[in-house]
Amino acid sequence: MYEVATSDIGFAGAGTAARAEDASTVYANPAGMTRLAGKQLTVGAQALYGSFDYKVNDQSLAQQNFGGGSPGNVVGWMPGASLFYSHSIDDRLKVGIATYSNYGLALDYGNDWAGRNLTDQATLMAMTVQPTVAYKLNDHWSVGAGLTANYGMFKLQRVAAIGGGNREEKDYDWEYGARLGVMFEPSPAMRIGTVWTSKVEYDFEVNASVTGLLGRTRTFPVAASINAPQQVMFSVYQKLSERWAMTGNLGWQDWSEFSQTSLELNGSTSISNLELQDTWNIAFGAQYQYSATTRVNAGVAYDTSWYKSNNQASFALPSSQAWRFGLGAQYTLSPKSELGVAVEYLRGSTMRDSSQLIGGEYSDPYMAFLSAQYSYKF
Repeated sequence: MYEVATSDIGFAGAGTAARAEDASTVYANPAGMTRLAGKQLTVGAQALYGSFDYKVNDQSLAQQNFGGGSPGNVVGWMPGASLFYSHSIDDRLKVGIATYSNYGLALDYGNDWAGRNLTDQATLMAMTVQPTVAYKLNDHWSVGAGLTANYGMFKLQRVAAIGGGNREEKDYDWEYGARLGVMFEPSPAMRIGTVWTSKVEYDFEVNASVTGLLGRTRTFPVAASINAPQQVMFSVYQKLSERWAMTGNLGWQDWSEFSQTSLELNGSTSISNLELQDTWNIAFGAQYQYSATTRVNAGVAYDTSWYKSNNQASFALPSSQAWRFGLGAQYTLSPKSELGVAVEYLRGSTMRDSSQLIGGEYSDPYMAFLSAQYSYKF
């Protein structure tokens, strides 16, 4: 996800790697810290609501043998928060730190649906701490780099097929990566930013197989895709006048690398072919200086699907092509402080799991994000 409780939500993510207006650039583009004077802090809070109703096919083997029907909405409400700090060593050298979460989701199917023996709860999330440094090479070019320390959490809970009762598998893992950024400012009115994020491969020691479900052994599909891909984002910010500015993005994520993933279970190796492909992001946004103290932000973005076909999706990985629509405002409270609020609506596409065991579909899923941010200059 691009949503990490910052003002970027109001732009639907457009211009993320080029705006560099507050300390959240420590995450968005480390090189952007060279534009910040002194010491700056940005904190954000976020509420996410997801509407992902899974409808089980009446012909699925689990429905025919166990009953229980469909789980309904498996996402619901989730909280989020972030913190970013930038510190000036001198006019050229900056250091900073960020903590945020932009990967994963928690799914709750309940313990009385048709697939309860496969899962009733599944959580895959990561929290990131990112120390960062940036340096201004000259009046036009800046570079930045951050080390990402990622704490991954994986939990799988299901109702035992034999004997009943809940069975739970969980594990935690620290993995490390990097974010590298470049910013080019050809004029005071224009900024161009590029940021690269390395892949992160989590290693969770869990038994994701289910034995006894219809007399077969099954592997929970999310366990074979517990990776975050490398990605690149290119952004532009252009100030058009004293009141108007435009922003844009072009991004790429390397999901195809994880299209076929090996998973070791009890000493043997199985292969899961998820039929994933690379995804692309394009976004456009605008900023309007309504008054001396108020800026209004708006944006629209589109991401392609990581599935080669939405008819070959996994019920445990509900993600597809999506439109994002964002709107936000930023209020200058004093020369040192600023408050921002933003909302975003994400509309996905219908996805179908074609498996005989627990086939079904997510029809017209959507997410809504509500966020507030506060920035302070020391």
